Amino acid sequence: MRISRKKRPEKLLIPVFRVNERITSPEVRVIGSEDQNIGVLKLSEALAMTRAEEMDLVEINPKANPPVCKIVGFKHFKYQKEKEARKQKANAHESEVKGIRLSIRIGEHDLQIRVEQAEKFLDRGDKVKAEIILRGRENAKPSLAFDVLKKFQELLAQKFELRVEQPATKQGNKVTSILAKK
Repeated sequence: MRISRKKRPEKLLIPVFRVNERITSPEVRVIGSEDQNIGVLKLSEALAMTRAEEMDLVEINPKANPPVCKIVGFKHFKYQKEKEARKQKANAHESEVKGIRLSIRIGEHDLQIRVEQAEKFLDRGDKVKAEIILRGRENAKPSLAFDVLKKFQELLAQKFELRVEQPATKQGNKVTSILAKK
């Protein structure tokens, strides 16, 4: 059996609303089609009122006591909720961890370039993972790597309020630190 590697589009998370006869509560608080509060009615009375207006009774807040229902055209109501969900998804930004590789022997100008890259990542809301790979005899002096990471953090701290998610730690032949914007 072949495994599909294609990303399938995620379905929007739209809450399921009970409509008309699917509402189970014997009493409901009814809001009219012009957003006026009609009050607490028996379900049969509320349904009769919606049929008279040729609309639907939609349960908006099922957790309230009694549940809140609104007289509205269900297709229009559902379209509005889907539209809101799409808008929220478009505005959502998942933060990623972006890597920036430094060196013990990094020059001043190169360090400035890396700081500018990190600024762009932090502005977008991402986290920055600064890492230094120690090669050969550099493994004998990891304190130099910690100094470079400290200098990198200080340069970034001049421009942003930083939150250190993971302080500089040595793991094998790497020294890493994760930074985020406050």
